[in-house]
Amino acid sequence: MSSEQERRELDAKAKQGETVVPGGTGGKSLEAQEHLAEGRSRGGQTRKEQLGPEGYQELGSKGGQTRKEQIGHEGYQGMGRKGGLSTTDKSGGERAAEEGIEIDESKYKTRDDR
Repeated sequence: MSSEQERRELDAKAKQGETVVPGGTGGKSLEAQEHLAEGRSRGGQTRKEQLGPEGYQELGSKGGQTRKEQIGHEGYQGMGRKGGLSTTDKSGGERAAEEGIEIDESKYKTRDDR
């Protein structure tokens, strides 16, 4: 398959609402998704340059801590378990369903939402 033909097929999928470029969520065409992904990546790089590697790492750590406080220790642990099941071609939820592993999604909701 030629790369031009492949791009046309990916563009058609994007127009149907499918994300075909990692980080291109929300783009209505292949080109739009490529631009979104590039901008998001560049935004992260810019922030890393502003804060330095240690500051950027601390920022991510704070985000994780905030989420843990929102959903509680048990929910956060379950979320990590699900993430550990993910592979390049399947999400953690898909793999858990295939292998019959039960995951209680209700624990991922913020405590106030319950």
